[in-house]
Amino acid sequence: MDANHYRLTSVWPLPAEPVRVYRLLRDVESYPQWWPQVRSVRRLTDHSGELEIRSVLPYGLRLTATEREQDEAGLTLAADLTGDLVGWSRWTVHPAGAGSRAVFEEEVRPAKALMRRLAPVARPLFLANHAAMMRGGHRGLRRLLS
Repeated sequence: MDANHYRLTSVWPLPAEPVRVYRLLRDVESYPQWWPQVRSVRRLTDHSGELEIRSVLPYGLRLTATEREQDEAGLTLAADLTGDLVGWSRWTVHPAGAGSRAVFEEEVRPAKALMRRLAPVARPLFLANHAAMMRGGHRGLRRLLS
């Protein structure tokens, strides 16, 4: 197993119709208003932006997300990631009962040398840090939708 390869999935049940959830997720610039671990978003072009994120561990990440797909009919958003992490991420929103289910998938490798060197021993901490970030985003989006 490559300690520096991360394939992550989070599933968020949400109390709103799928199109509403999709549109909120598409508005990346508003993430800091409801997702505490997304510290800032700065638009670079019409199809890219820089995000600064920090979860529980005492380090932040700076990422550039470049739109790969924006499909409202298919309720899918995807971006290529560069910066402190390199890879891709994708949101897919599905109907689920009276609400929806947002599925976040990400496949990344750290570009930060320290993260790469620490991965063999710190991988469980990195995964826990990511899980805490996703829990914070899920809670924030649920509150926004309520």
